[in-house]
Amino acid sequence: MSYTVAPFVSCHRVRQIGWRHQLYPIVFLILWVSSGEASSQLRYSISEELPEGHVVGNIAKDLGIELNLLKERSFRIMADATAPLFSVNENNGDLYSNRVVDREAVCKDNNACLINLKAVLDNPLEVHYILVEVIDLNDHSPVFPEKIKRLEIVESALPGTKYLLHNAYDPDSGPNTVQQYKLSQNEYFRLEVKDRGKDGKTPVLQLQKQLDRETKSNHKMVLTAFDGGNPSKSGTVEIIIDVLDVNDNMPVFTKDSYTAVLQENAPIGTTVMQVNATDLDSGSNGEVIYSFSREVKDTIRQLFDIDPFTGEITVKGNIDFEEEDSYDIDVQASDRGSIPFRTDKSVIIKIGDANDNPPVIEVASLSGAVPEDSRPGTTVALISITDLDSGINGKILSHVTTDSPFTIKPSIQSNMFAVVTKSQLDREQHAFYDVTIMAEDAGDPQLRSNKTIRVTVSDVNDNNPQFNVIMYAMYITENNPPGASVFSVKATDWDEGENGLISYQIHRGGGDEYKIVSFLNINTETGDIVALKSFDFETLKSFQFQVVASDSGTPSLSSNATVHVFILDQNDNAPVILYPVRSNGSAEGVEEIPRNVNAGHLVTKVRAYDSDIGYNGWLLFSLQEVTDHSLFGLDRYTGQIRTLRSFTETDEAEHKLVILVKDNGNVSLSATATVLVKVVEPREAFAASDVKSSSKDSEDTNVTFYLMITLASVSALFILSIIVLIAMQCSKSSTDYTSKYLQDTNYDGTLCHSIQYRSGDKRYMLVGPRMSVGSTIVPGSQANTLVLPDRRRPSEEVKHKQTNLI
Repeated sequence: MSYTVAPFVSCHRVRQIGWRHQLYPIVFLILWVSSGEASSQLRYSISEELPEGHVVGNIAKDLGIELNLLKERSFRIMADATAPLFSVNENNGDLYSNRVVDREAVCKDNNACLINLKAVLDNPLEVHYILVEVIDLNDHSPVFPEKIKRLEIVESALPGTKYLLHNAYDPDSGPNTVQQYKLSQNEYFRLEVKDRGKDGKTPVLQLQKQLDRETKSNHKMVLTAFDGGNPSKSGTVEIIIDVLDVNDNMPVFTKDSYTAVLQENAPIGTTVMQVNATDLDSGSNGEVIYSFSREVKDTIRQLFDIDPFTGEITVKGNIDFEEEDSYDIDVQASDRGSIPFRTDKSVIIKIGDANDNPPVIEVASLSGAVPEDSRPGTTVALISITDLDSGINGKILSHVTTDSPFTIKPSIQSNMFAVVTKSQLDREQHAFYDVTIMAEDAGDPQLRSNKTIRVTVSDVNDNNPQFNVIMYAMYITENNPPGASVFSVKATDWDEGENGLISYQIHRGGGDEYKIVSFLNINTETGDIVALKSFDFETLKSFQFQVVASDSGTPSLSSNATVHVFILDQNDNAPVILYPVRSNGSAEGVEEIPRNVNAGHLVTKVRAYDSDIGYNGWLLFSLQEVTDHSLFGLDRYTGQIRTLRSFTETDEAEHKLVILVKDNGNVSLSATATVLVKVVEPREAFAASDVKSSSKDSEDTNVTFYLMITLASVSALFILSIIVLIAMQCSKSSTDYTSKYLQDTNYDGTLCHSIQYRSGDKRYMLVGPRMSVGSTIVPGSQANTLVLPDRRRPSEEVKHKQTNLI
């Protein structure tokens, strides 16, 4: 076999394709000639990424084949199993590309990319070998297998430790592939590049400085791969290094100190505060749990609780400021590492005072009794007022709530107060006082309490004995039995004990008053007055004296009362016949009247007198004996004897009339008088009348004189009594006062005097023989007391009633 080697033919073509392709075709022609078969080899070089239809070279020309034989001999490129990249034009012999040639797609490695083609001619058969070299363009950047590369490195790793990284991949070949790596600036790692031959260059991280997860838990770096193209292209990968924790840190509380204020009586479950601790470690090494330290007392554990996971301290029991005003609690924070670290922190809980305690009042000292003459400011009691609360909640305000002559003042000693008098005391008005002391604090809400103490006022002899009335009117019935109690006076003394013990005595002056008072005696203890002799109304009708009431205090105090004694009449005097004049111990008189007198003629008038008064002195006349009842009549009240009819011839010339005069006493007393009536002829009667008239005038004059003296004496005594009574009453009331005994100016009976008196709102009169019209006899008064109509004006009655009420 012989070979013919044709010289190389090279064609230099420069073609710009797009913005980045330049073509430098070099054609090498090698002709092989052998016996019985013709063969040759052509070599073309093209740049990748040339467009579809790009002419690689003219095979016919380069092989020296005539163009007219190309079709005849079926000049073609032998196709392989895949779609051919190149084709030949039968008309002109150009070799052109069927599609864009991607070197990285055609050639899978970084070696030279050579494509072998076979050009075939028939008749005779010729096979020509064509080698097309695809020249690489730097059209790819280095690419790392992943965008982010995470590495986990324990924080306890030692400096110098190396960590192999993945290569960057660049499908380009030759210098266009990865040539170098660059690591971003950091203080912990540096980059080494290890050349592994055909496997390329491998980046290696080397630890330069000890890692600290608590300082920085991860590190981020950028690794850049550069190829050798011009311009160079690069690719990056972010490297994240997670520092794995080692339990090398203790829990640390976030605050230097924990202080909270908790109000007392806070409900159970109330959050007091929350402690917080952090552990720079991670995982269980940095997981913090909370608890009270072992040294915390059980009493505190009964009041507070702590959540082991959140560090929240809550109220567990009853918080009372008065028991403890603050708590210092040691709280422990520990991690959950295999060998746990613990940190203690002191927590201070200050208890805020709530106004939950009312003031407490206690009596420290209390006087048994306070004299009523004590000066204002006298201390009667010492009290202690305390409040367990503090601040404004324990500030005490106190005062006396009751209306009493006491007040409260603070003393020198703290929380001590004095109850003192603020005005004069008077035991007679108040023997004791229940003093209520109110104490209240200044909190919100305000709490208060009170306490009542009894202050007893002791007596001082500062009151005179006082009689029930200033003037007494004492009524004694005459002929009273000697030694019997006739009256009683009563005095009261507002003081007590010896100061209020009263003794009575009668003030015995001189003169006539002494003589009368000497017949009286008084019980010094009871005030009962005893008459030592009997009184006679007809001798003594009234008198007065003074009673002295003295207490037993020191000095003794006394007061006087005037007692007016009125002697009441009894029917102890029989009527006295004034006319006819008594002779020889009997009252007997002779009257002569003419026979021719008519009916109603006044024959004579029997006159009588009774020293008693009222019914006892009210005289009634009656005919006890008469010769002819049809001839004479007697006025029972006046004692007048009158003829009832005219005399007849048959009537006797002399008539005897026995007149009975009796009073109206309970036991009636009486006297009799005899009147002889002689009927004479008119002439004789006339003559006798002259003689008798002279005698009778003389007799009447004497009787009238005696009667006037008696009436004047009785009236004078009576008027004197009235004046005394009026004077006494005027001292008590105005001129509206009415005496119990008043002179009846309208009385015209046979009595020399009568008495009126008042009891309550009615007027009474002890009457004589004639009763006034409109009067009423009082039942049980022995028919000698009349109820008189009240002639006072309505205004006077009202005024008198008011005086009686007073």
